[in-house]
Amino acid sequence: MRTSLGRVLLGGAAALALASCGGGMPRNGGILAGGQTEAQAVNAFVTVPNPAYDAWVANFLPRAQAAGIPDTTLQAAFAQAGFMPEVIERDRNQAEFSRTLQDYLLSAVSDSRVENGRAALARHGAQLAQIEAAYGVDREVVAAIWGMESSYGTRKGDVPVISALSTLAFEGRRAQFFESQLISALRILAAGDTTPQALKGSWAGAMGHTQFIPTSFEAYAVDFTGDGRRDIWSDDPSDALASTAAYLAGHGWQQGESWGSLASEGAGGRVIQPDGAPAFRLHHNFDVIKRYNNSDAYAIAVGHLADRLRGGPPLAGIFSTERPLSLPERVELQQRLTAQGFDTGGTDGSVGPRTIQAIRSFQASRGLAPTGFAEPSVLAALR
Repeated sequence: MRTSLGRVLLGGAAALALASCGGGMPRNGGILAGGQTEAQAVNAFVTVPNPAYDAWVANFLPRAQAAGIPDTTLQAAFAQAGFMPEVIERDRNQAEFSRTLQDYLLSAVSDSRVENGRAALARHGAQLAQIEAAYGVDREVVAAIWGMESSYGTRKGDVPVISALSTLAFEGRRAQFFESQLISALRILAAGDTTPQALKGSWAGAMGHTQFIPTSFEAYAVDFTGDGRRDIWSDDPSDALASTAAYLAGHGWQQGESWGSLASEGAGGRVIQPDGAPAFRLHHNFDVIKRYNNSDAYAIAVGHLADRLRGGPPLAGIFSTERPLSLPERVELQQRLTAQGFDTGGTDGSVGPRTIQAIRSFQASRGLAPTGFAEPSVLAALR
């Protein structure tokens, strides 16, 4: 059957954010809509006085106490918490995406994400091998989710979670959901897994290396390091990666089974064909990945990124058939595009939507097919 991409949602089963964002943070080289940088986006999340919010907190505290949250936890959690108008702005301005699967995959499974993922696998190979042995989930799949959700821990989110969730619960659009997440976050603090200062994440409350929402954390997070805390926020990603494996295993991951493939390359399983894309033949583990994020495009991206991390080739009909550009070549590509008036939104070598559009605009200006591929022939034309 044919299927539209729909929304690509926030990871950790949060189902809250958009295709270009993992955990509320950009997946496009640090540039948000309107040219806003990641640092500027984080700085926008400040608390401001709001008497109505203060009244809501006063009414909420007895409910939290009734749910078993200790007074000491509540006092510590709300000591620095406050109303964040930017959180409301983000929540109200979510919009449906109409990106093609090819556009999405060009960003989600970019050459830089593949390179960085292979480096992350090399650095954390021992932990990932232990996690695979413990939970039966392929290490490359765990690493692929890590890459999709936080670019291998480099973009975990820096928004205070108590402020974000209490603001969203106060605002009321999805009050019951966000209050349940807030109660869960407070239980995490009461359990001693982290501190109010370290409890940070996305504007929507997704946390850590692989962007768990609080209720998913409570259900699946594990203390893999044995230090007494389920710490998915620290520089050591072991607990976060193991928790992700535990989540997938808990939803029926079948070790050794493929997520799927191009329909022309496999047998068995059901077939879908996203609009404007090749057909894919899918297996059970594809649906398990969708339990992490209920989007066909996301699940295809995770599955294909895992295949690339194993050394597999790019998907035929989606990616360029030319060799990948090296990091210095990608930086040069962006510099030359920008110098010629095709703004890439940055020159860090990370090829995201802005760079893809800049390439297409350049190609169209030269009468070339507007593929958007960052490939040697485009760099040669720019030179």
